[in-house]
Amino acid sequence: MNAIDPMNYEKIVFFTGAGMSAESGIPTYRGRGGVWKQYNWEEYACQDAFNDDPRKVLKFHELRRKAVLECEPHAGHHVIARLAKSHSGITVVTQNIDGMHQRAGNRNILELHGSLWRLRCPTHGIFEDIGETYERYRCEQCDAWLRPDIVWFGDSLDPEITRMSVISIAQCDLFVSIGTSGVVWPAAGYPEVARKNGAFCIEINPELNQMSHLYDESIRQTAGNALPLIFPEH
Repeated sequence: MNAIDPMNYEKIVFFTGAGMSAESGIPTYRGRGGVWKQYNWEEYACQDAFNDDPRKVLKFHELRRKAVLECEPHAGHHVIARLAKSHSGITVVTQNIDGMHQRAGNRNILELHGSLWRLRCPTHGIFEDIGETYERYRCEQCDAWLRPDIVWFGDSLDPEITRMSVISIAQCDLFVSIGTSGVVWPAAGYPEVARKNGAFCIEINPELNQMSHLYDESIRQTAGNALPLIFPEH
């Protein structure tokens, strides 16, 4: 594992998944110890559940917000945020909804699956709402229930976020995948998109997965250990 000078690259994409957040202590949704081992997603994470009992769904997501706020960004989050302050060509594309990249100080983030820290009204759009509990459950303008701005089971990804993510990845010359197996589409196609542009592709993941062969370099460490070594402070 060699150190990289980010200034040797024009556009860099960090693509982060559940492993990035798990390192901060945030329970993943799937897998061992995942949230959906304890809770039935059909009761808490789909449009039908929200239609049936919006208050129950909102209360559940408040529990998730509380759990996230008890965790802190790790060294890997802070390395990416530090790089973004001095390099204008850095984009984060994330599958995570916890806002850890923002808490570390990063702002150029494309959230494929939405955010725990936003609500949306079917008529009046999206509202930022940051805190352990929601400021309100209903829209002030029309009294409709506000839905968490999260891609639930059965939802489609936001086409504009997906489009912007693909464009960023297609134009990058360094692609760093962190803490994701990348086997679910469209994320599964992202390494190939980067490779077609001639990007150097790095995988940071403690575990081998079926997409690992697509990378020029695979680093079997956590992001908190690997990123400070790959991108040291000067």
